[in-house]
Amino acid sequence: MSLQSHVQIGIVGKPNVGKSTFFAAATMIDVKIAPYPFTTIEPNVGIGYVRIPCVCRDLGVKDNPRNSICIEGNRFIPVELIDVAGLVPGAWQGRGLGNQFLDHLRRAPVLIHVVDMAGATDEEGRLIKPGSHDPLTDIEFLTNEVVMWMVQMLTKDWDKLVRLVDYAKKPILDTLYDRFSGLGITQAQINDALVKLDLDKKPLGKWGGDDIKGFVSMLRELSKPMVIAANKMDIPEAEDNYKRVVKEVGNRYKIIPTSADYELALRRASKTNLVKYIPGDDDFEIISSNLSKAQKDALEKIKDFMHRWGGTGIMKALNTAVFDVLGMIAVYPVADERRFTDTEGNVLPDV
Repeated sequence: MSLQSHVQIGIVGKPNVGKSTFFAAATMIDVKIAPYPFTTIEPNVGIGYVRIPCVCRDLGVKDNPRNSICIEGNRFIPVELIDVAGLVPGAWQGRGLGNQFLDHLRRAPVLIHVVDMAGATDEEGRLIKPGSHDPLTDIEFLTNEVVMWMVQMLTKDWDKLVRLVDYAKKPILDTLYDRFSGLGITQAQINDALVKLDLDKKPLGKWGGDDIKGFVSMLRELSKPMVIAANKMDIPEAEDNYKRVVKEVGNRYKIIPTSADYELALRRASKTNLVKYIPGDDDFEIISSNLSKAQKDALEKIKDFMHRWGGTGIMKALNTAVFDVLGMIAVYPVADERRFTDTEGNVLPDV
């Protein structure tokens, strides 16, 4: 698939894991950031960017982008980010305004689950001593919330659905597609899930609870895959948890070590000309000579972190979601293939 600016990424997680900080850092839009549940009552929708090497340097041209940004040979392509308020266990049953929040994810083809890898928040998102909570349980709980939400959609009027397929002979593919049409799920994804679980030949009326949940789990994996942003990696307790989580579920999820706090600090420092930082780089340059000792110490701490982990991880998480998980590619449409321009003479204007 080619990349379009309307690609949507859902940013999900329980309260206080750094989800809104991730969103603010990725978009530089001010959102309500405070350490208590349900800070975000309405979903914040903003524009973030994925980053690729721009072809302008390979082609030896000076570009003038319209729908994207080119910074020192790096093209930043806009994507839509949906910051959904923190989910708590039982959200699919309506706990914590959960259904309202889950509904906001209907059109997102990929989710970034921001996880407190330091274990500094309990299952409800309350702040606790770092290392006290197992982040693995958060990964499983949120995946289960999305699955159960979809199960609820599927099993509503289940008997009616069974009659349509088993007695009125409406094709099962069409029936299930109609049921999930509001989620942006394709018939191909539904068919893949049915075939992988050998349910394509089994009458719907003979599906048991395990069949239903197994099918929906597979469909979720295919239609709403998750990238794990292993956040708060700047807290010492996080590293051991990260290694254990990668060992346990690294075969099921792409897991990216991140520090949303550090990324937000760098973007703000860049905005006020304290540092030179290109989002996604694994280093930055201090350009202000008017820094306090506290500021210098804080920036050195960030620099050490970036050298250890190859950056803050925020851009990598977005790139992973769009290019690795969704399998999208960047295409530069032009009218003149010799000059690489559109009809108005703009060089490499869109991507």
